Amino acid sequence: MHPKYYEETRRYEHLIKQKNERAAFHNGIFYRYKNPVLTAGHIPVIWRYDLDENDNPFFMERLGVNAVFNAGALKLGGKYVLVARIEGADRKSFFGVAESDSPVDGFRFRTKPIVLPDTDPEEVNVYDMRLTQHEDGWIYGVFCSESKDTSVADLSAAKAAAGIVRTKDLETWERLPNLVTRRSPQQRNVVLHPEFVDGKYAFYTRPMDGFIDTGSGSGIGFGLCDDITHAVIDEEKIINCRKYHTITESKNGAGAVPIKTEKGWIHIAHGVRNTAAGLRYVIYAFATDLRDPSKVIAEPGGYLIAPIHNERIGDVSNVVFTNGAIRDYDGSVYIYYASSDTRLHVAKTNIEKLTDYVFHTPSDPGRSADCVKQRCAMIDKNLEILANAKK
Repeated sequence: MHPKYYEETRRYEHLIKQKNERAAFHNGIFYRYKNPVLTAGHIPVIWRYDLDENDNPFFMERLGVNAVFNAGALKLGGKYVLVARIEGADRKSFFGVAESDSPVDGFRFRTKPIVLPDTDPEEVNVYDMRLTQHEDGWIYGVFCSESKDTSVADLSAAKAAAGIVRTKDLETWERLPNLVTRRSPQQRNVVLHPEFVDGKYAFYTRPMDGFIDTGSGSGIGFGLCDDITHAVIDEEKIINCRKYHTITESKNGAGAVPIKTEKGWIHIAHGVRNTAAGLRYVIYAFATDLRDPSKVIAEPGGYLIAPIHNERIGDVSNVVFTNGAIRDYDGSVYIYYASSDTRLHVAKTNIEKLTDYVFHTPSDPGRSADCVKQRCAMIDKNLEILANAKK
């Protein structure tokens, strides 16, 4: 065995066994952690290097990995499980299952990446899987299926669809036909609701006219289908709109599978606005009604998580994005979010704090004049409290 193998394995084991600690960050809503939970360095040595000394005498990385990010998440068999997007040095993405006894460190990938059934010869790339433990007994993975748009000459033009797979153990995967939405030519960031709604499967969609541009797609949609093995949505209702001069001005899309609370379904989504430096992605939250998850009942203003410090640096800078969160048995909530399309982090909160944030944080009044009035009203209230405290 090449000596470099042992050196690389020691480095890998040191990274995996590194304990994570809370970062010096406070907003009363969630904790950040110092280290990412998954990076390109977490990819096993045998996934990257050919160990045959005859074929690889210099121990070169033959199949490199550029980034590990955007993971679906669930708790299964007592373990915290992430299905991460792994982007090779060749720019192709694929999925790998990483699991740990801890929600914040120690994640190891299973022996091999996920091998999805290859049912579409036009499909070039797959990424950003959301994992839904559905009440029908299956675990569903809904992901972006990307293919070349042959209708235009632009070599970078692509088409996006929502691919669907299901499994019971995250080992054996059944590929179902892609989601069909009658009124939307393309779909990305699609999430399957964990419960039946009126006896039907419910999806949160992101109607799109093009691969990048939302066009007439004006926000996060909601639609029902009768049969998930041939999922067709005839009507999409926009439930969370894009709005001018907000964090969702350019785009928004569903993120993690909604979390059920006593007061409603809490959604953790992403919003995008354009800046002089390019697109800026943040994570925000809202809530929908327990009985009618297409009805928004709470919408706190502004973002929940925005990129800070080193999170702002990476392949696609100034971005945070989530497609996975875990509600633990003790009420803790772990939000797994990627930074700058490069690495995966975790933020910890709990149901009590998250519910308080969503239902008691003021909504965005929409205009600077009204926003400053809103802030001054809180300042006046605080000044009165401080004055009374001194008496």
